[in-house]
Amino acid sequence: MKNTRLLLVLFAILIFNFSCTSDDDVDPEPLGAYESGILISNEGPFNNGTGTVSFISDDLTISENAIFNSVNDEDLGNIVQSIGFTGDQAYVVANVSNQITVLNRNTFAKTASFSDGLNNPRFMVAANGKGYVSNWGDTADDTDDYISIVNLETNAVENSIPVVLGPEKMLVKDNTIYVAHKGAFGQNNQISVIDATSNTIVTTITVGDVPNSMQFDSAGNLWVLAGGNPSFTGMETGGVLSKIDTNTNMVESSLNFGSMQHPNHLSFENNSLYYFVDGSVYEMAVSATSLPSTSILDGVSFYAMTVKDGRLYGTDAKDFASNGSLLVYDLNLNTELATITVGLIPGGIYFN
Repeated sequence: MKNTRLLLVLFAILIFNFSCTSDDDVDPEPLGAYESGILISNEGPFNNGTGTVSFISDDLTISENAIFNSVNDEDLGNIVQSIGFTGDQAYVVANVSNQITVLNRNTFAKTASFSDGLNNPRFMVAANGKGYVSNWGDTADDTDDYISIVNLETNAVENSIPVVLGPEKMLVKDNTIYVAHKGAFGQNNQISVIDATSNTIVTTITVGDVPNSMQFDSAGNLWVLAGGNPSFTGMETGGVLSKIDTNTNMVESSLNFGSMQHPNHLSFENNSLYYFVDGSVYEMAVSATSLPSTSILDGVSFYAMTVKDGRLYGTDAKDFASNGSLLVYDLNLNTELATITVGLIPGGIYFN
Protein backbone atom coordinates (compact mmCIF):
# COMPACT_ATOMS: atom_id res chain seq x y z
CA MET A 1 0.00 0.00 0.00
CA LYS A 2 2.82 2.42 0.91
CA ASN A 3 4.56 1.73 -2.41
CA THR A 4 1.34 2.33 -4.32
CA ARG A 5 0.77 5.63 -2.54
CA LEU A 6 4.39 6.68 -3.23
CA LEU A 7 4.01 5.88 -6.92
CA LEU A 8 0.82 7.93 -7.11
CA VAL A 9 2.57 10.92 -5.51
CA LEU A 10 5.53 10.65 -7.90
CA PHE A 11 3.16 10.38 -10.87
CA ALA A 12 1.30 13.51 -9.77
CA ILE A 13 4.58 15.43 -9.43
CA LEU A 14 5.66 14.37 -12.91
CA ILE A 15 2.31 15.46 -14.39
CA PHE A 16 2.53 18.82 -12.60
CA ASN A 17 6.09 19.46 -13.79
CA PHE A 18 5.20 18.48 -17.37
CA SER A 19 2.18 20.79 -17.33
CA CYS A 20 4.20 23.74 -16.05
CA THR A 21 6.99 23.14 -18.55
CA SER A 22 4.49 22.89 -21.40
CA ASP A 23 2.75 26.13 -20.39
CA ASP A 24 6.04 27.97 -20.12
CA ASP A 25 7.25 26.77 -23.50
CA VAL A 26 4.11 27.73 -25.39
CA ASP A 27 4.33 31.16 -26.98
CA PRO A 28 1.28 33.37 -26.37
CA GLU A 29 -1.12 33.76 -29.24
CA PRO A 30 -0.39 36.92 -31.24
CA LEU A 31 -2.86 39.73 -30.61
CA GLY A 32 -2.95 40.64 -34.28
CA ALA A 33 -0.88 41.26 -37.38
CA TYR A 34 -0.05 44.81 -36.27
CA GLU A 35 0.56 44.31 -32.55
CA SER A 36 4.27 45.15 -32.68
CA GLY A 37 5.67 47.81 -34.96
CA ILE A 38 5.45 51.38 -36.21
CA LEU A 39 2.25 53.05 -37.39
CA ILE A 40 2.30 56.06 -39.72
CA SER A 41 -0.80 58.19 -40.18
CA ASN A 42 -0.93 59.59 -43.71
CA GLU A 43 -3.14 62.64 -44.24
CA GLY A 44 -4.02 61.82 -47.85
CA PRO A 45 -5.19 64.30 -50.50
CA PHE A 46 -7.13 67.34 -49.36
CA ASN A 47 -10.90 67.21 -50.00
CA ASN A 48 -10.88 64.55 -52.70
CA GLY A 49 -9.71 61.28 -51.19
CA THR A 50 -8.93 59.42 -48.00
CA GLY A 51 -6.11 59.29 -45.52
CA THR A 52 -4.46 55.99 -44.67
CA VAL A 53 -2.29 54.24 -42.07
CA SER A 54 0.97 52.42 -42.86
CA PHE A 55 2.61 49.66 -40.79
CA ILE A 56 6.33 48.91 -40.51
CA SER A 57 7.71 46.05 -38.41
CA ASP A 58 10.14 46.86 -35.59
CA ASP A 59 13.04 45.32 -37.52
CA LEU A 60 12.12 47.48 -40.55
CA THR A 61 11.88 44.45 -42.87
CA ILE A 62 8.10 44.43 -43.37
CA SER A 63 5.96 47.35 -44.51
CA GLU A 64 2.32 47.56 -45.55
CA ASN A 65 0.36 50.61 -46.64
CA ALA A 66 -3.36 51.37 -46.23
CA ILE A 67 -3.81 48.64 -43.64
CA PHE A 68 -7.23 49.83 -42.44
CA ASN A 69 -8.54 49.79 -46.00
CA SER A 70 -7.19 46.26 -46.49
CA VAL A 71 -8.69 44.88 -43.28
CA ASN A 72 -12.10 46.60 -43.46
CA ASP A 73 -12.61 47.28 -47.16
CA GLU A 74 -13.53 50.91 -46.44
CA ASP A 75 -11.83 54.30 -46.07
CA LEU A 76 -10.87 56.29 -42.97
CA GLY A 77 -12.02 59.67 -44.32
CA ASN A 78 -10.47 62.86 -45.52
CA ILE A 79 -7.29 64.16 -43.89
CA VAL A 80 -6.22 61.60 -41.31
CA GLN A 81 -4.91 64.08 -38.76
CA SER A 82 -3.79 61.82 -35.92
CA ILE A 83 -4.28 58.60 -33.95
CA GLY A 84 -5.11 58.37 -30.24
CA PHE A 85 -4.79 55.24 -28.11
CA THR A 86 -6.17 53.72 -24.93
CA GLY A 87 -5.77 50.05 -24.07
CA ASP A 88 -6.25 47.91 -27.19
CA GLN A 89 -8.27 50.61 -28.93
CA ALA A 90 -7.04 53.15 -31.47
CA TYR A 91 -8.97 56.27 -32.50
CA VAL A 92 -8.18 57.61 -35.97
CA VAL A 93 -9.11 61.28 -36.29
CA ALA A 94 -10.20 62.43 -39.78
CA ASN A 95 -10.20 66.22 -39.65
CA VAL A 96 -12.12 67.33 -42.76
CA SER A 97 -14.56 64.40 -42.55
CA ASN A 98 -15.30 65.30 -38.89
CA GLN A 99 -15.08 61.63 -37.96
CA ILE A 100 -13.25 59.39 -35.53
CA THR A 101 -12.91 55.71 -36.42
CA VAL A 102 -12.49 53.30 -33.51
CA LEU A 103 -10.53 50.11 -34.17
CA ASN A 104 -8.51 47.37 -32.52
CA ARG A 105 -4.92 48.62 -32.58
CA ASN A 106 -3.53 45.10 -33.04
CA THR A 107 -5.80 43.83 -35.81
CA PHE A 108 -7.02 47.17 -37.23
CA ALA A 109 -10.54 45.77 -37.36
CA LYS A 110 -13.11 48.56 -37.05
CA THR A 111 -15.35 48.51 -33.98
CA ALA A 112 -17.19 51.85 -34.27
CA SER A 113 -17.12 55.40 -35.60
CA PHE A 114 -18.67 58.69 -34.51
CA SER A 115 -18.98 62.24 -35.75
CA ASP A 116 -21.63 63.96 -33.62
CA GLY A 117 -20.07 66.54 -31.33
CA LEU A 118 -16.98 67.00 -33.51
CA ASN A 119 -16.07 70.07 -35.56
CA ASN A 120 -12.62 70.12 -37.15
CA PRO A 121 -11.21 67.51 -34.74
CA ARG A 122 -7.43 67.43 -34.39
CA PHE A 123 -6.04 65.13 -31.66
CA MET A 124 -7.38 62.73 -29.02
CA VAL A 125 -6.09 61.54 -25.62
CA ALA A 126 -7.61 59.50 -22.80
CA ALA A 127 -7.77 60.54 -19.14
CA ASN A 128 -9.83 59.45 -16.13
CA GLY A 129 -11.72 56.91 -18.25
CA LYS A 130 -12.83 59.44 -20.89
CA GLY A 131 -11.62 60.53 -24.30
CA TYR A 132 -10.72 64.17 -25.00
CA VAL A 133 -10.64 65.57 -28.55
CA SER A 134 -9.31 68.99 -29.54
CA ASN A 135 -11.59 70.80 -32.02
CA TRP A 136 -10.98 73.98 -33.99
CA GLY A 137 -14.68 74.54 -34.62
CA ASP A 138 -15.51 76.92 -37.46
CA THR A 139 -12.15 78.26 -38.63
CA ALA A 140 -13.78 81.63 -39.40
CA ASP A 141 -14.80 81.96 -35.74
CA ASP A 142 -11.99 82.44 -33.22
CA THR A 143 -14.31 81.93 -30.24
CA ASP A 144 -15.90 78.50 -30.80
CA ASP A 145 -12.91 76.17 -30.17
CA TYR A 146 -13.45 73.37 -27.67
CA ILE A 147 -12.45 70.00 -26.26
CA SER A 148 -14.99 67.18 -26.78
CA ILE A 149 -15.47 64.72 -23.93
CA VAL A 150 -16.06 61.19 -25.24
CA ASN A 151 -17.71 58.29 -23.42
CA LEU A 152 -15.31 55.48 -24.32
CA GLU A 153 -17.92 52.78 -23.68
CA THR A 154 -20.55 54.20 -26.02
CA ASN A 155 -18.21 56.16 -28.34
CA ALA A 156 -20.45 59.21 -28.02
CA VAL A 157 -19.51 62.81 -27.25
CA GLU A 158 -21.25 63.59 -23.97
CA ASN A 159 -19.98 67.09 -23.20
CA SER A 160 -17.45 69.74 -24.18
CA ILE A 161 -15.08 72.28 -22.65
CA PRO A 162 -14.75 75.71 -24.36
CA VAL A 163 -11.11 76.75 -24.83
CA VAL A 164 -9.12 79.53 -26.46
CA LEU A 165 -8.17 79.61 -30.14
CA GLY A 166 -6.48 76.70 -31.86
CA PRO A 167 -6.28 73.66 -29.54
CA GLU A 168 -3.93 71.06 -30.99
CA LYS A 169 -1.76 68.40 -29.39
CA MET A 170 -2.43 67.24 -25.84
CA LEU A 171 -0.47 65.39 -23.15
CA VAL A 172 -1.79 63.75 -19.98
CA LYS A 173 -0.13 63.55 -16.57
CA ASP A 174 -2.19 61.68 -13.99
CA ASN A 175 -5.65 63.24 -14.55
CA THR A 176 -4.38 66.57 -15.83
CA ILE A 177 -4.52 67.39 -19.56
CA TYR A 178 -2.17 69.93 -21.12
CA VAL A 179 -3.45 71.41 -24.40
CA ALA A 180 -1.15 73.31 -26.77
CA HIS A 181 -2.94 76.15 -28.56
CA LYS A 182 -1.04 76.55 -31.80
CA GLY A 183 -3.76 78.84 -33.13
CA ALA A 184 -5.61 76.98 -35.91
CA PHE A 185 -5.27 79.18 -39.04
CA GLY A 186 -4.22 82.02 -36.74
CA GLN A 187 -1.60 82.11 -34.00
CA ASN A 188 -1.75 81.63 -30.25
CA ASN A 189 0.66 81.20 -27.33
CA GLN A 190 -1.32 79.41 -24.62
CA ILE A 191 -1.30 76.04 -22.85
CA SER A 192 -4.64 75.12 -21.28
CA VAL A 193 -4.50 72.97 -18.14
CA ILE A 194 -7.63 70.84 -17.71
CA ASP A 195 -8.61 68.81 -14.65
CA ALA A 196 -10.09 65.59 -16.05
CA THR A 197 -11.85 64.77 -12.77
CA SER A 198 -13.97 67.94 -12.90
CA ASN A 199 -13.59 68.72 -16.63
CA THR A 200 -12.70 72.31 -15.85
CA ILE A 201 -9.83 74.55 -16.91
CA VAL A 202 -7.47 74.99 -13.96
CA THR A 203 -5.33 77.66 -15.59
CA THR A 204 -3.75 78.77 -18.86
CA ILE A 205 0.00 79.20 -19.27
CA THR A 206 1.57 81.71 -21.66
CA VAL A 207 4.51 80.33 -23.66
CA GLY A 208 6.16 81.28 -26.96
CA ASP A 209 4.13 81.93 -30.09
CA VAL A 210 2.64 78.90 -31.88
CA PRO A 211 3.41 76.00 -29.48
CA ASN A 212 3.68 72.95 -31.74
CA SER A 213 4.97 70.09 -29.57
CA MET A 214 5.31 69.06 -25.92
CA GLN A 215 7.11 66.40 -23.89
CA PHE A 216 7.36 65.37 -20.24
CA ASP A 217 10.85 64.69 -18.89
CA SER A 218 11.64 61.95 -16.37
CA ALA A 219 11.10 64.39 -13.47
CA GLY A 220 7.58 65.21 -14.67
CA ASN A 221 8.37 68.69 -16.01
CA LEU A 222 6.56 69.75 -19.17
CA TRP A 223 8.71 71.05 -22.02
CA VAL A 224 6.92 73.11 -24.68
CA LEU A 225 8.45 73.95 -28.03
CA ALA A 226 6.93 77.00 -29.72
CA GLY A 227 7.73 77.59 -33.37
CA GLY A 228 7.14 81.34 -33.37
CA ASN A 229 4.96 83.38 -35.70
CA PRO A 230 5.80 82.70 -39.36
CA SER A 231 7.03 85.52 -41.59
CA PHE A 232 3.82 85.71 -43.63
CA THR A 233 1.98 87.09 -40.60
CA GLY A 234 3.99 90.29 -40.79
CA MET A 235 4.74 89.79 -37.08
CA GLU A 236 7.47 87.13 -37.27
CA THR A 237 8.87 85.86 -33.99
CA GLY A 238 11.47 83.22 -33.25
CA GLY A 239 10.89 79.95 -31.48
CA VAL A 240 10.97 79.43 -27.71
CA LEU A 241 11.65 76.30 -25.64
CA SER A 242 9.92 76.52 -22.25
CA LYS A 243 10.16 74.33 -19.16
CA ILE A 244 7.03 74.20 -17.01
CA ASP A 245 6.90 72.95 -13.44
CA THR A 246 3.75 70.79 -13.44
CA ASN A 247 3.43 71.09 -9.66
CA THR A 248 2.85 74.84 -9.94
CA ASN A 249 1.97 75.11 -13.65
CA MET A 250 4.43 77.97 -13.92
CA VAL A 251 7.11 78.54 -16.57
CA GLU A 252 10.39 77.78 -14.85
CA SER A 253 12.74 78.78 -17.67
CA SER A 254 12.77 79.63 -21.38
CA LEU A 255 15.37 79.47 -24.14
CA ASN A 256 14.99 81.68 -27.20
CA PHE A 257 15.87 80.75 -30.76
CA GLY A 258 16.92 83.25 -33.42
CA SER A 259 14.28 85.73 -34.59
CA MET A 260 13.82 83.82 -37.87
CA GLN A 261 14.21 80.28 -36.51
CA HIS A 262 11.05 78.17 -36.29
CA PRO A 263 11.75 74.85 -34.50
CA ASN A 264 9.37 71.87 -34.41
CA HIS A 265 9.01 68.19 -33.46
CA LEU A 266 10.14 68.10 -29.83
CA SER A 267 11.04 64.60 -28.56
CA PHE A 268 12.48 63.28 -25.29
CA GLU A 269 14.58 60.24 -24.42
CA ASN A 270 17.21 59.44 -21.78
CA ASN A 271 17.29 62.95 -20.30
CA SER A 272 17.80 64.54 -23.69
CA LEU A 273 15.49 66.67 -25.80
CA TYR A 274 15.53 66.49 -29.59
CA TYR A 275 14.10 69.01 -32.02
CA PHE A 276 14.18 69.96 -35.70
CA VAL A 277 15.01 73.41 -37.11
CA ASP A 278 16.34 74.72 -40.43
CA GLY A 279 16.96 71.27 -41.93
CA SER A 280 18.88 69.93 -38.92
CA VAL A 281 18.23 67.91 -35.76
CA TYR A 282 19.63 68.99 -32.41
CA GLU A 283 20.06 67.17 -29.09
CA MET A 284 19.97 69.04 -25.77
CA ALA A 285 20.34 67.72 -22.24
CA VAL A 286 17.43 68.73 -20.00
CA SER A 287 20.01 70.17 -17.59
CA ALA A 288 21.42 72.53 -20.25
CA THR A 289 21.12 76.27 -19.75
CA SER A 290 21.55 77.21 -23.41
CA LEU A 291 20.54 75.83 -26.79
CA PRO A 292 23.09 73.57 -28.52
CA SER A 293 25.20 75.13 -31.26
CA THR A 294 26.05 71.87 -33.03
CA SER A 295 23.52 69.62 -34.77
CA ILE A 296 23.54 65.82 -34.79
CA LEU A 297 21.89 65.42 -38.20
CA ASP A 298 21.86 67.76 -41.18
CA GLY A 299 20.27 68.05 -44.60
CA VAL A 300 16.90 66.56 -43.67
CA SER A 301 13.31 67.68 -44.22
CA PHE A 302 10.90 66.20 -41.69
CA TYR A 303 7.13 66.60 -41.74
CA ALA A 304 6.95 64.58 -38.50
CA MET A 305 9.69 63.36 -36.17
CA THR A 306 10.09 61.38 -32.97
CA VAL A 307 12.74 59.46 -31.02
CA LYS A 308 12.41 56.01 -29.46
CA ASP A 309 14.90 53.42 -28.16
CA GLY A 310 17.98 55.04 -29.63
CA ARG A 311 16.43 55.60 -33.04
CA LEU A 312 15.19 58.75 -34.71
CA TYR A 313 12.15 58.42 -36.98
CA GLY A 314 11.29 61.18 -39.44
CA THR A 315 8.81 61.43 -42.29
CA ASP A 316 9.36 63.20 -45.59
CA ALA A 317 6.18 64.42 -47.30
CA LYS A 318 8.15 65.08 -50.52
CA ASP A 319 5.96 67.06 -52.96
CA PHE A 320 2.70 66.50 -51.00
CA ALA A 321 1.24 64.86 -54.12
CA SER A 322 3.01 61.50 -54.13
CA ASN A 323 3.76 58.89 -51.48
CA GLY A 324 6.06 60.03 -48.70
CA SER A 325 8.67 58.07 -46.81
CA LEU A 326 9.78 57.14 -43.30
CA LEU A 327 13.48 57.60 -42.58
CA VAL A 328 15.07 55.81 -39.62
CA TYR A 329 18.42 56.77 -38.06
CA ASP A 330 20.65 55.18 -35.43
CA LEU A 331 21.26 57.93 -32.87
CA ASN A 332 24.38 56.25 -31.52
CA LEU A 333 26.09 56.48 -34.90
CA ASN A 334 23.91 59.22 -36.45
CA THR A 335 23.60 57.06 -39.55
CA GLU A 336 20.57 56.20 -41.66
CA LEU A 337 19.21 52.68 -41.20
CA ALA A 338 16.36 52.66 -43.70
CA THR A 339 14.07 54.66 -45.96
CA ILE A 340 10.62 53.13 -46.36
CA THR A 341 7.82 54.26 -48.65
CA VAL A 342 4.59 55.09 -46.81
CA GLY A 343 1.41 56.94 -47.80
CA LEU A 344 0.56 60.42 -49.01
CA ILE A 345 1.63 63.21 -46.59
CA PRO A 346 2.82 61.14 -43.58
CA GLY A 347 2.01 63.34 -40.61
CA GLY A 348 2.15 61.10 -37.51
CA ILE A 349 4.48 58.43 -36.10
CA TYR A 350 3.23 55.98 -33.45
CA PHE A 351 4.39 52.73 -31.86
CA ASN A 352 2.42 49.57 -31.12
